[in-house]
Amino acid sequence: MAKTLAIVFGIVFVLVGLLGFVSNPLVGMGAFFETNALHNVVHLLIGLILLAVAFWSPMQSSMWLKIMGVVYLVIAVLGFLLVSGTGELFGLVTLNPADHWLHVVLGVVLLAAGFMYGDEPM
Repeated sequence: MAKTLAIVFGIVFVLVGLLGFVSNPLVGMGAFFETNALHNVVHLLIGLILLAVAFWSPMQSSMWLKIMGVVYLVIAVLGFLLVSGTGELFGLVTLNPADHWLHVVLGVVLLAAGFMYGDEPM
C-alpha cells in the first residue's frame, strides 16, 4: 500500500506542479495557493522522487512518505514563523497562509501514510 500511496501522491504533486505554470484560480501567482516558478518546480521534483521510489525501490516507499511528511511539517513551521501574508520563504519560494495550512495537512497525511503502511510486505 505504501507503494500505491507514493504513486498517488507522486502523480498529484506532478499535476499540481504543472498546474502552477498555467493560469488558474487554485495554484499559481495570485491564486488561492500562492506559488511561483520555483515552488512549482519543487512540487514537480517531490512528485518525481515519490514516483521514482515507488517504481524503482518500492520497499523504500514508506520511508520516503515519512521523509516528505517531515519536510512538509518543517516547511509549514518555517512558513508560519518567517512568512507574513503572501511572501517568500528565504526570498525564494512564494507562500501564503493557505499554503502554510496545506503544508501542515500534507505533512500529517504523508507521515501517517508512511507509518501506517511501513511494515507491510510487497
